[in-house]
Amino acid sequence: MSNNPPGLAAKLRSWLPAQDCLLCGADSGQALVCAACASDLPALPSAQCPTCALPAPGGQTCGECLRRPPHFDATVARWRYGFPLDRLVQALKYAHRLATAEFLARGMLAGPIPVGDCLLPVPLSATHLRQRGFNQAMELARILAPTTGLPLLTEAVERTADTAPQASLPWKARRKNIRNAFEGRQDLSGRHVIVIDDVMTTGATLDELARTLKKHGAAQVTNWVVARTLKD
Repeated sequence: MSNNPPGLAAKLRSWLPAQDCLLCGADSGQALVCAACASDLPALPSAQCPTCALPAPGGQTCGECLRRPPHFDATVARWRYGFPLDRLVQALKYAHRLATAEFLARGMLAGPIPVGDCLLPVPLSATHLRQRGFNQAMELARILAPTTGLPLLTEAVERTADTAPQASLPWKARRKNIRNAFEGRQDLSGRHVIVIDDVMTTGATLDELARTLKKHGAAQVTNWVVARTLKD
């Protein structure tokens, strides 16, 4: 427990110079994003497939998940991936604006919080980790773990295949690209694993990771992501 008196952190923040909103450039006080831009972040439709988080009539399981059930059991997404949220995600991943991770993670905590017993960030390959210098999923998970009180699994799965970035491939090629990319390093028997990632696009990476987790005993796998890309 901290020995700092109550309100000290808030007072310290109040002494910091005001900053400009990362999205519109307006004065945002000590916040990364001003209140107006935060309220304009793109929402997901209220009726979603509980498995993949794509729009579905009545919030029922969508036809695609019925025809080809994925290895994961559920998906919780905070926002729809689109402007201007995409600028925040890209600022984290490609411009190394690590403060963005806290804003996005706090947003995830302000939405629906999935039930599980551990958090697992999607791992990067050793090569991609060296190139980027950090794992954006891990940065999100570090913030989510203390608030949820769930243990953070950092060595349960390794990404052993140095695959091409999924974002560089056509949607249909992504499933083949990611096949057998992960190896389990820990017994997960009976555990409900919550997988953390920034954006779910086709779901191929998350599906392959869930397949690996279940091979190593996971009873359930839920994706918890910042944003879900909707199909055109």
